[in-house]
Amino acid sequence: MLYFLAQLLKFEGFTNLIRYQTFRSGAALMTALVIGLIIGPRFISMLRVRQGKGQPIREDGPQSHLAKRGTPTMGGLMIVIALTISLLLWMDLSSRYVWACLAVTMGFGVIGFLDDFDKVRKASHKGVSGRVRLLGEFIVAGIAAWIVVTDTNLYVPVFSHLYIPLGPFYYVFAAFVIVGAGNAVNLTDGLDGLATMPVIIAAGTFAIIAYLAGRVDYAHYLGIPHVKEAGELAIFCTAIMGACLAFLWFNAPPAAVFMGDTGSLALGGALGIVAVAAHHEIVLGIVGGLFVAEALSVIIQVFVYKRTGKRVFRMAPIHHHFEQLGWKESTVVIRFWIVSIVLALIGLATLKVR
Repeated sequence: MLYFLAQLLKFEGFTNLIRYQTFRSGAALMTALVIGLIIGPRFISMLRVRQGKGQPIREDGPQSHLAKRGTPTMGGLMIVIALTISLLLWMDLSSRYVWACLAVTMGFGVIGFLDDFDKVRKASHKGVSGRVRLLGEFIVAGIAAWIVVTDTNLYVPVFSHLYIPLGPFYYVFAAFVIVGAGNAVNLTDGLDGLATMPVIIAAGTFAIIAYLAGRVDYAHYLGIPHVKEAGELAIFCTAIMGACLAFLWFNAPPAAVFMGDTGSLALGGALGIVAVAAHHEIVLGIVGGLFVAEALSVIIQVFVYKRTGKRVFRMAPIHHHFEQLGWKESTVVIRFWIVSIVLALIGLATLKVR
């Protein structure tokens, strides 16, 4: 909205900075951060009153988690609200990326909210049917992919100008990337701060990637696909960072609130749509390698157990496996953060290693 006003009223001097994507990226981060910090305390109090017993805690999980009973969930609403207001203020509303990002963030957020609401209402960790949830996610992801996709080639990192022409199948692939990212972040969100910081790291990484992909000169120099107006995605990514930083303030151990599926699905889907729009889907698998590992640990555990009756991990997702090995929750969280930083650096390195 502010960008539109700057163009319409032809702002000059200091206010002319609003025309620049780099300035709006920083402004979006600060806006989302401030909004999140302001609404946080009252929002958490409201959730605590309305939910009573808070998020149900699994009896078969780590025993240390039983102390978290009564902690309210659906804190992801704080993230979605702060993120949405920030991107509407600072992104170019004429860009198709705004509406694709909104569709995924709010669409996945609504699906996650319904799941959280069902869990709280039933006082059970089982929410909405998995099939129903996936159907809703694929519908939202498909619409978003249809909005942003103009190039149906899958670009391979490290190799300059190497791509796989997927044609119409690219839309299906894009939907899988978005849905997969949403559910991978959802599975990672099992400890205080565990998912939030890796999302911040991944969003920061893709803010850089999106900005470079949106510049003809930088994209040509680096040998990466140029995506017109992709720089607007950098603003979306920094808004994610700001909203998540605000949430982390309240989610730091001991957590005053959990983001729930409302936040984790929305954030994962947001990362997925950015990767699709910027044509760095494979790089998302590297930068978000922690999320991939969490998702794979669940898939492997279920697959092996159904066929052999044996468990590969003591408990899945894999962060619970390390808890069962005796690692403290804070140890697991911080070490996983370190892994995320390393993976982000590797993902950025693919831009230059050609």
